[in-house]
Amino acid sequence: MLNAAHLACSRGERRLFADVSFSLAAGEWLHVQGENGAGKTSLLRLLVGLSPADAGEIHWRGALVGGMKITPEAADFRRELLYLGHHAAVKDELNALENLRFSAAIDGLAFDQVKALTALLRLGLRGREFLPVRVLSAGQKRRVLLARLLTRPAAVWVLDEAFNALDGDAVQLLGALLNEHLAAGGMAVLTSHQPLPLPVGRVLVL
Repeated sequence: MLNAAHLACSRGERRLFADVSFSLAAGEWLHVQGENGAGKTSLLRLLVGLSPADAGEIHWRGALVGGMKITPEAADFRRELLYLGHHAAVKDELNALENLRFSAAIDGLAFDQVKALTALLRLGLRGREFLPVRVLSAGQKRRVLLARLLTRPAAVWVLDEAFNALDGDAVQLLGALLNEHLAAGGMAVLTSHQPLPLPVGRVLVL
């Protein structure tokens, strides 16, 4: 369902990677590995359409959606993916619930407050739903971001170092969310420098 063929990417005059190919079907996940600076984040940005590729193509359900060329079908693909970047992209002046409301508005989705509160509860943020995010710890801010996994429907999760700043309990919780997503036929592409509580997946080393 998700296929990348012969992707290449450069930063300035430096080639990060070339001829990168993989495919994922429902229920499968890809672990992108490599040293710092190898291009892991750059590859994820290519997949979600935030950066163009030097070469190669990305197909979703058989349609060309990215690579050197972005097609109209790319908008359909983006509606079916959720990208969480390396940094906790939350607004410090808003509280946890308001951040989820803001994200839903950006995605053009109706906001379900009950669902959002339930997500924050599951992510261990009971009693912190209405606190400004600026007073939360780094791990708690990451949990606010991860609550989007439960409030934003998506077939493909693209997660860049999502396990960073999480304690052991939160790592296990995120692993459980990923397992549930895969068991329901979802797909995931992620980077992580640590062992993951997930079933065996595909590995791509840059």
